[in-house]
Amino acid sequence: MRRDIPPLAEVRRITEKKRDAWWTVLLVDPVATPLVRLTAKYTRITPNQITWGAFLLGLVSAAFFAFGDWRWLIAGAFVYHLSFILDCMDGKVARLTGQGSVFGAWLDFVFDRIRVAVCGVALMAGQYDRTGETIYIWLAAAVVFLDTLRYINGLEIFKIRHTMRKQIKARVRAARRAENAAELAFMEDLLRNNPEADIEQDIRQAATATVTPGGVAESAEIAESPEVAAFAEREHAPATAATAVSAPDAAEGGAGAEGEAPTKAPARVIDLHQEFRHRFPVYLRARSFFLRHRIRTHLVSGIEFQMGVFILGPLFDSVIKATIVSGALLLVFELAIIYKLLLSTRDFTRTIDSFEREEVPTAA
Repeated sequence: MRRDIPPLAEVRRITEKKRDAWWTVLLVDPVATPLVRLTAKYTRITPNQITWGAFLLGLVSAAFFAFGDWRWLIAGAFVYHLSFILDCMDGKVARLTGQGSVFGAWLDFVFDRIRVAVCGVALMAGQYDRTGETIYIWLAAAVVFLDTLRYINGLEIFKIRHTMRKQIKARVRAARRAENAAELAFMEDLLRNNPEADIEQDIRQAATATVTPGGVAESAEIAESPEVAAFAEREHAPATAATAVSAPDAAEGGAGAEGEAPTKAPARVIDLHQEFRHRFPVYLRARSFFLRHRIRTHLVSGIEFQMGVFILGPLFDSVIKATIVSGALLLVFELAIIYKLLLSTRDFTRTIDSFEREEVPTAA
């Protein structure tokens, strides 16, 4: 029995991420999304079944890699890419049909790590058997280590950012209880959900980048962007037009025109990446270009690392070079993320300090 599935354009809107790895955007989504629509419409295949299919295909590619001959390497690379396409389809089917689950997310993550480890060992073992070069033993360990490092680092950074946001929200809630403080929004949330506004914001900051004391940006800084203002307005209803007016305007006409109901103070926007934006204005312009095409600026993540090792290396029969280059680029981008986190923690510290300075006159 057919499901009531929307047209392909709507399926793309529902299932494709607003920002994704360039390999996924260019080489996977054009194939995976139409397949997702057909799968959801004509079959009863569940996301977890697709996850199992991706895992089993990954094991097949590992078996091909283990033979070592260049013909088997090409076959293994082709099957690995099919495995990755299925790996992207499970989440899309879950979003489209509402079948997502916490267990499914766990299963997908664990199978991905096992697939990379098994394929890495099989690929290097096949090449060691073929050539006798001990470097392949070290490369097998390096592939498993780097893949594990990438995802542990990503999870820990997510936890730290979540903790910083949680502490800031706790401070604002305390202030709101004490003096009915204004609403709160995080700049990264406003911009993540509105890529067009993100681009406009980056270009503006590249031209006039300044870091305010405390790392806190008031809503007046983004009021020039109608997309961000509109999104902030939706996110903080019923403060209808409050987020689109600057603090001076609110001070002069807080009650609005005669007979109109007074509006809330503008939502306070916290930008925990303000110092990074200030230090790298050129990066912001490049970032805007990528965002127009749904490509995230983390150009070499775990996905690109896998594709370099398990697809490009076998296809060109250059496993050593592909693995070394992919691993080096992955480390460079991981270090960039760590540096960005360092600057973000400084913005966080200044933000907390600004709250403490505001509490002093209040207590007095």
